[in-house]
Amino acid sequence: MAAQETGAASVAALAEANAPVFETLVQMTLDTFERSGLDQQTYLLARIAALVAMDASAPSYLLNLGTAAEAGVPLEKIQGTLVAIAPVVGSARVVSAARAIGEAFELELPGDEER
Repeated sequence: MAAQETGAASVAALAEANAPVFETLVQMTLDTFERSGLDQQTYLLARIAALVAMDASAPSYLLNLGTAAEAGVPLEKIQGTLVAIAPVVGSARVVSAARAIGEAFELELPGDEER
């Protein structure tokens, strides 16, 4: 899973500062993919869905969406995943995810001009 390793490289760079927590996160991510038995796109889409369910922060989306982009996951599949999970996690979580994704990629979002 070369793209996963590339995406994890940004987290690995943090681990170089002798941060065992980050080293552990990188290793967990790599081990989990191999053990999941999923293809790369399905694995990354599942991770994105889990981030939405957990109301993750912008940096989590940045890392995982960056890895998905590197792996060639089409934007339409990511959008489709958000649509598919909305009835389960609720619209508030999906809207929160959309805002966090926008913040992660420094996109101008509706309502930002009022801030």
